[in-house]
Amino acid sequence: MPEIELKPAPQESAATTSVRGLLTWGAVVLIFLLVYAPGLYRPALLDDADATHAEAAREMMASGDFITLHVNGVRYLEKAPLPYWLAGLSDRAFGVSEFSTRLPTLLAILLSVTMASIWALRAFGRRAGVYAGLFVTTSVGFYLFTRIFIPEALLSLLIGASLYFFLTALEARGKSPWRWYASYASVALAVLSKGLIGIVFVGLSAAGYLLWSGEWRRWREFRLAGGFGLFLLIAAPWHVMAGIRNRGFFWFYFVNEHFLRFLGKRYPMDYNKLPPLAYWGLTLVWLFPWSLFLALIFRTRSRRTTNSGPPLGRLPRPNSGFAEGLNFQARTRLLCWVWSGVVLLFFAFSTNQEYYTFPAYLPLLILLAGALSAEEEANPRSRWLFIPSIVYAGLGLTLGGILIAGLWASRGKPFISDIGTVMADRNVGNNTLAMTHLFDLTTDSFAALRLPALLAAVALIAGSLLALWLRARGKNFASTWAVASATGLLFLAAQLALIRFEPFLSSRTLAQEIARLAAPTDKVMIYGDQAYGSSLLFYLKRRIYLINGNTTSMWFGSRFPDAPAIFLDDADLVRLWTGHDRIFLFVPPDEIARAKQVIPQPQYIVAQSSGKVVYCNRR
Repeated sequence: MPEIELKPAPQESAATTSVRGLLTWGAVVLIFLLVYAPGLYRPALLDDADATHAEAAREMMASGDFITLHVNGVRYLEKAPLPYWLAGLSDRAFGVSEFSTRLPTLLAILLSVTMASIWALRAFGRRAGVYAGLFVTTSVGFYLFTRIFIPEALLSLLIGASLYFFLTALEARGKSPWRWYASYASVALAVLSKGLIGIVFVGLSAAGYLLWSGEWRRWREFRLAGGFGLFLLIAAPWHVMAGIRNRGFFWFYFVNEHFLRFLGKRYPMDYNKLPPLAYWGLTLVWLFPWSLFLALIFRTRSRRTTNSGPPLGRLPRPNSGFAEGLNFQARTRLLCWVWSGVVLLFFAFSTNQEYYTFPAYLPLLILLAGALSAEEEANPRSRWLFIPSIVYAGLGLTLGGILIAGLWASRGKPFISDIGTVMADRNVGNNTLAMTHLFDLTTDSFAALRLPALLAAVALIAGSLLALWLRARGKNFASTWAVASATGLLFLAAQLALIRFEPFLSSRTLAQEIARLAAPTDKVMIYGDQAYGSSLLFYLKRRIYLINGNTTSMWFGSRFPDAPAIFLDDADLVRLWTGHDRIFLFVPPDEIARAKQVIPQPQYIVAQSSGKVVYCNRR
């Protein structure tokens, strides 16, 4: 095995190396900004979780109640508060908008990119540090699941920070005790981001690492008493105060939302579980395109680094007394394996949605960065590099060809701005998985996606062929950058597609029309669950009545005596419809047939978009 030197080649001056290094890191930042900054402004906030969570943050700042979240005036107790505190503070600083809502998530991703780069740089060398930041920026899962306001990006960052401080504290051997306390503080913030899952993932990952490595024998160094006290000081006050202010909180939050959700018995049941094959297969999709090189992390190749101790070529036997010989590279590899394994196995048994495995992406991408950089530097003509590039080119040509075929098939179709009107009418019932609407696309709907489809086809075909050509010539660093750049262009195409999907995914245009027509004394209603039109809440900033909507996230809060009288049934709707008040009734596509049978004449349509209709009882 040739030894890999991390110092610059003799013929290259230190100044030249520094300039090239700055340009390389600058390119990572540039791709990050091109990929993520446009999403701060467009599309509008989406119905369901995105707008619901944004509304919780807005109502928190409006009411000044930082303990009990509210949505539509109803107590919203199923979520931990930190993401809403951050979004609320952003609203206060910049004004209530899509930008202020999404800014904390973007900063969490940027910090994840920075942490991955620093961690991989220290563990595997300069090239791996660049790759780690690049991989986080351009992996499908990181991009796709940060388009909506959910806590996964913040949770992943804090879990990673806690484990990084844990690992560097072990490396420091008592010389930097602050690292232990930073680890405890980070896990406390993770708990405030998404509940007990934060301490479960950090605790199991750290315990698995300590047991496997044998470093549990150093437990006296772990600052257990002070660290546990700091954890409680940060994590406990909100939970205690929420329990005091909200009767039944501890059962609902800990039992119903944690343990019963894990067992698939949470009430009300509004979550599904991916089939095992889809669950494991989609993990490769979320790590794409870098999952193509996944085989590299199973190899036994290792590199010598500037850290003390011998290199680690493979995972050692559990508790084999090797801990004294561990270097930071070895520690990183072992911890990342345990960390990703804990997350993936946990949700393999739990109810899950596609994005639940988000906290596993960071350790796997760090491992991929280290493995790919080592292979490129040790063996530029390796088949382990060339074969994945062939597969990538094959996928690029296939998917690009499908997009070109779709463009050709839709060549005679007119452009329709409201894509929802030409999508397939699929009644998905109670299927709550996030990606189901991908199957609703038709040739007619494809006509509305010509520009993003063309950009995506160029990225897939040209990018994959360029990457393969560079790889074949042994220009591996350039080939990896070609893949990253093509993926960045693909994400720009996805951003344009999301904007085209805005009328289908959001109800902002309907909210604007209602705001133009409705007086303060008029009543605005949603037929069914508030999630069907939750963006109305955010954009109208007024109380909305729910017809048969005492379900899902509204159920528990509606049981409190101070719950507003917004929950109505069909009989209430009929009575109010024929009364003196003017009513604007938002009806989602799946409820239109039933609503038209319930509400009496007259039924005036005042706005409609993507199959969603707003009825009014007065002209």
